[in-house]
Amino acid sequence: MTEQQVGGTPAVAEHAQDSKLSDVTSSRVAPKNDEVPASQILWRIILPREDDPLDVRPLYLDEPETAANRCLVTSRRSVTVPASAKVSFSTYFNALPASYWKRWTTVNETVLRMTVKGAGRIDVYRSKANGDIVHLQGRPVRSTKAATTLEFRVSLQPFEDGGWIWFDVFTDDTALEIRDAAWTTEQELPTQRTAVGITTIRPADAVIALQALGEDPAVLDVVGKIVVVDQGPNQKVKDTPGFDKAAKVLGDKLEVIEQANLGGSGGFARVFYEFLENTNCEQVMLLDDDVRLEPDSVLRANAFTRALINPVVVGSHMMNLQARTRLHSMGEVVDLKECFWRAAPGAMTDHDFGTDSLRDTKELHARIHGTYNGWWMCSFPRQIVEEIGLPLPLFIKWDDAEYSLRALEHGYPTVSLPGSAIWHMPWTDKDDATDWTAYFHVRNRLIMAALHSPYDVRGTLLKQGLKSSLRHLFSMEYSTVMLHQKAIEDFLAGPDKLFANLPTALGEVRELRKGYTDAQILPSAGEFPAPTFDPVKAERLLKPPVNPVVIAARAALSLAHHLQEPSQEALDRPQINVPAQGARWFLLGALDSATVSNADGSGVAFRRRDPKVFRQLMARAAANHRRLVQEWPRLKRAYRKALPELTSRDAWKQTFHG
Repeated sequence: MTEQQVGGTPAVAEHAQDSKLSDVTSSRVAPKNDEVPASQILWRIILPREDDPLDVRPLYLDEPETAANRCLVTSRRSVTVPASAKVSFSTYFNALPASYWKRWTTVNETVLRMTVKGAGRIDVYRSKANGDIVHLQGRPVRSTKAATTLEFRVSLQPFEDGGWIWFDVFTDDTALEIRDAAWTTEQELPTQRTAVGITTIRPADAVIALQALGEDPAVLDVVGKIVVVDQGPNQKVKDTPGFDKAAKVLGDKLEVIEQANLGGSGGFARVFYEFLENTNCEQVMLLDDDVRLEPDSVLRANAFTRALINPVVVGSHMMNLQARTRLHSMGEVVDLKECFWRAAPGAMTDHDFGTDSLRDTKELHARIHGTYNGWWMCSFPRQIVEEIGLPLPLFIKWDDAEYSLRALEHGYPTVSLPGSAIWHMPWTDKDDATDWTAYFHVRNRLIMAALHSPYDVRGTLLKQGLKSSLRHLFSMEYSTVMLHQKAIEDFLAGPDKLFANLPTALGEVRELRKGYTDAQILPSAGEFPAPTFDPVKAERLLKPPVNPVVIAARAALSLAHHLQEPSQEALDRPQINVPAQGARWFLLGALDSATVSNADGSGVAFRRRDPKVFRQLMARAAANHRRLVQEWPRLKRAYRKALPELTSRDAWKQTFHG
């Protein structure tokens, strides 16, 4: 590309610093043979796949609701806007999140490039951090007989606090075709290859991810290695339908490693290990297996990492796999005082682009600062992994958050990059706060707090722990409280057995749960006798207490109730059927029994009140939390001292090969 003046407007690169305006833009008709190298493409404009459901279109196109005025998508890189229509590319996957490129990369100007044929107009817009919209420039198109290549240059100068860039298309009485549009740079960015790692116990899902990685040659061009860590106990990835076809496309870039089930942390630790030991790739990307991948997200994370001023962890957003236009996670932080994760300040959760577009949602335009990104999709420059080591041997839960906190302590922040995303089952549709994963949630949260919290969190842990125990006991979730106590006791035992317990902890936890009725799931409430309560009475109990005095009174009544013997009839026959969303302590705390659905609606458990178990578990919880408070300073020192060994390549090598 060459610098030109268009309509008397000076080229951006020469005059950006001298401009009195924050917006410095220009446009031109580019020579047809002026191709942009793949290494200079930041963000391709992409369209839905042929097999995508129609409801994903708002992630790619902001178009009229009437079918007659909708665009004709002819490929992933080409679209025809019908006559007399207006279509915006102010969408999640096609607007450029300019503030992230301004803050974290060396890119100071972007060039929107596209090939057009037809008649109409292209207008470029940007937003401010507060969501206000600014028109930057526009250009008429009169190319009905031959295709024309257009370029629009936009400075990234005014995007420090937030803002996106996009373009809109207006057509006259003729359709307008757009091909190969992309946000590009004229800077020479380094060439870097990405190693992609997938850990799986669900081989069918892993094969779908492999197929997605192989569907676009441009993606394969930046992928140097694909490592699948197969930890499934039964069917293997290599024996799964569709694997052979995917493997043929991926060729010698694909390697499948079979190992015992060491959980997500063990699987991803193996990916990190293979990345460092057996590849020369400059980046590594972790992918969950139970996802649906937008392949261009790989390209975008790779380009962003190549352009970084300094190394950072580059995370991708999570979209809801069951409601494809909903953004489930935009950015997250670990609250080190409360010792728990939550949405980052200003981040939106569960936002539906099918209802409210990017242009119309002001809250989406400020740049978000997170402190970690889940490993549903997350990339790391080699420098970070070499310096801070491998994940902790936690099996599952908190390994991703701990790793980013460790990176941050070494000076490497985490950036959750908008426009780079996968579809994943949201955690709100899982029972992972009460099922077997409850053990790992509690134990690993304590380890994270001991390693990284700068606060004296003993009061927080005591208050939250005892409150949680009572809430689950009132809900007759005895297996959950039992797992919580085992988790605290294993944490109290210190870090020395973490590696030894890695391959056995899951089996132990599942075996312990078997003796509790709340952990015994049957397909339907129809498997049990019909409930005895009048539905109107159950409805009254569903109203949650709000006033603190009322909450305390209800809790006192529940405590007294759970210390009494239940009626024999209630042990034989449930009093009510409770849906998952209604299974709250203030309802279940007033009952002797109930059938309760699990979060995804696939089964039901018959919970029965047991005063003896209630007393035993409450006493155990009190004793464990007393020890936790007393021994916390010693435990912090022990875990921090053990961290280098627990995250070393040599220690993990012994686990993989020993």
